[in-house]
Amino acid sequence: MWFKNLLTYRLTQEVPFEPEALETALASKPARPCASQELTTYGFVAPFGKGEDAPLVHVSGEFLLIAARKEERILPSSVVNDAVKEKIEEIETEQMRKVYKKERDQIKDEIIQAFLPRAFIRRSMIFAAIAPRQGLILVNSASAKRAEDLLSTLREVMGSLPVRPVTVKAAPSATMTEWVTSQAAEDFHVLDECELRDTHEDGGIVRCKRQDLKSDEIQLHLGNGKVVTQLALAWQDKLSFVLDDKTVIKRLKFEELLQEQAEQDGGEEAQQQFDASFLLMMMTFKEFLPALFEALGGEDIPQGV
Repeated sequence: MWFKNLLTYRLTQEVPFEPEALETALASKPARPCASQELTTYGFVAPFGKGEDAPLVHVSGEFLLIAARKEERILPSSVVNDAVKEKIEEIETEQMRKVYKKERDQIKDEIIQAFLPRAFIRRSMIFAAIAPRQGLILVNSASAKRAEDLLSTLREVMGSLPVRPVTVKAAPSATMTEWVTSQAAEDFHVLDECELRDTHEDGGIVRCKRQDLKSDEIQLHLGNGKVVTQLALAWQDKLSFVLDDKTVIKRLKFEELLQEQAEQDGGEEAQQQFDASFLLMMMTFKEFLPALFEALGGEDIPQGV
């Protein structure tokens, strides 16, 4: 249980998040298979374990973990369009008349409904950790759309979820550019990968991997007006990640020392291993995220919140 990406959301009001009440709320919208004529379904699943007895809320210390699953039927547009075209040509040839937009749309709907039961099914899961004392919800995704799907469904079953993305006072691109040109904040270390963008409209993009970012070549790009929009960083000796200019944390990697500690704490049982990994990850985030927000100029909290 180690998150690979991270989107952070701030609770703007205190929410109790009682495990039993949350369990009941999530159970009102369980994940289920798509019916024959459904394009997609979305609901909550147990983050660990299978079967009816597996809880939908995993509790570890002061932290909660939930998971949602999306199931969707994959119907390639090219297949649908080819079938629509074939049907229209057949009507126009046999009936010697033109097929117009309204009828085209109806034909397309009929073909989709006919094809749906035979469409491939794709399933995807997404995890979210809730830290009530810190007032944070952490989503294991780099996609704001996927995170919002989970949060809006959670809001639906809870009745209310006052939450917004965490933002910082300084522009992340300006801070990251400063770190590459001079020195990173305390406990943060610039690694060997970044993305540079020209600030002018239609400006160029330079992506660097396995590069010394202090080299003359990189510094020349920065001197010519480019800014850092993605930067690979390490924090202490605990994790590494890529930060972008929207404060999305990607490609999170926890160092082996942490993983080994989780293995030792968890013992032999899979459930205990899962719990130990989740708890250690969240305790690390409890230190890391305030340090990151502070390094980026401090969290921007609107007045009245």
